Amino acid sequence: MGGGVCGRAASGPLARFATGCELWLTAKGFSRASVYHRRVLFDHLGRWLEVEGLGAAELTAERAGQFLEARRAAGYVTWVSPRSVLLPLAYLRELGATPPPAPVVAVGRIEEVIDGFRGYLMLERGLAASTIAEYERVARVFFAQRPVGLGLGELTAGDVSAFLARECPRRSVSGARHLVSPLRSLLRYLHVAGLISMPLAAAVPGVADQRDRSLPRGVEPVVVARLLASCDRRRTVGRRDYAILLLLVRLGLRVGEVAAIELGDVDWRRGEIVIRAKRDRQDRLPLPVDVGEALVAYLRRRGPSECRALFLKAHAPAGALRGNTVCGVVGDACARAGVSRVGAHQLRHTAATEMLRGGASLAEVAQVLRHREIKTTAIYAKVDRARLRTLARPWPGSQS
Repeated sequence: MGGGVCGRAASGPLARFATGCELWLTAKGFSRASVYHRRVLFDHLGRWLEVEGLGAAELTAERAGQFLEARRAAGYVTWVSPRSVLLPLAYLRELGATPPPAPVVAVGRIEEVIDGFRGYLMLERGLAASTIAEYERVARVFFAQRPVGLGLGELTAGDVSAFLARECPRRSVSGARHLVSPLRSLLRYLHVAGLISMPLAAAVPGVADQRDRSLPRGVEPVVVARLLASCDRRRTVGRRDYAILLLLVRLGLRVGEVAAIELGDVDWRRGEIVIRAKRDRQDRLPLPVDVGEALVAYLRRRGPSECRALFLKAHAPAGALRGNTVCGVVGDACARAGVSRVGAHQLRHTAATEMLRGGASLAEVAQVLRHREIKTTAIYAKVDRARLRTLARPWPGSQS
């Protein structure tokens, strides 16, 4: 069972899985050279198991660590980090040839409370996995500053204020906002679960900042044109980035919404696209012609993949983009275009402001941006400076 990329005979208890591993790696988008090196490592792992008198079913994460120690002791300096064995283990676990990773067992009172909090956020609040992870991180920071045994029964508003007084000065305004919102949710859960007797969420004040006191910062049309022109549409990645930028600036999508689009979400016959928004909400939006054409151009070059995500990573292992990668697409476009860096959310502002300038009402903008409350969209009422001037009251004592 040698052949394939490696061209050598495998031995040991993993020999019968070697060719399948090659095909699995190739399907994930790894280059021929990368598949070769990973296949060599796979063969070394199989021979090490054979020498140790172990079978595939005994290849745990701990055994894999011992294999890497043996490689280092033998003088190898490459493919010796813990990441080196992640893919072989993942492949063998998919087949059921090796045992699954040992589950992380919640130990202690803190883990019990966090497990309950996680379930509350998932089932009651319907939050996304990434948001739940952020809220859990804040919960751990909060609990780390509590006495041993948590002492939740004695928690007071003063304790909450003291925690915020310690943590907020260490953070930016944005960081403070990302602290207080999860903390409120945690305190609500603790009260609902009967772990604290008083509702303390109101003890968490809002963050004083300058939001909504200035005009929303969109991107000028000439800059948008330069960003789009910077995408080399002769290449697959260029077509992908061009389509992503169009979705951001024409439909005002959030980065997570772009990353979440699947192949079946585009209804080509009706000219619509399904957007997977916050809290598992799904909305249908009209698909502009230029955006549809950009998607078609990308899909013709995208190639087959088992992944149902519309936008795939450019480098192996193949898979769906994440929200931070979409942010990177915008940042890379700015660098190529030679313009000041703009955030992906500014392109959402751009979509809103351009709709208003084109004569759309706030209600129509709210529908496209999928705001739950019209007051969220009301900030864009300030972008029309000419109309705002007619509302300005004369300054006392002025002659005009």
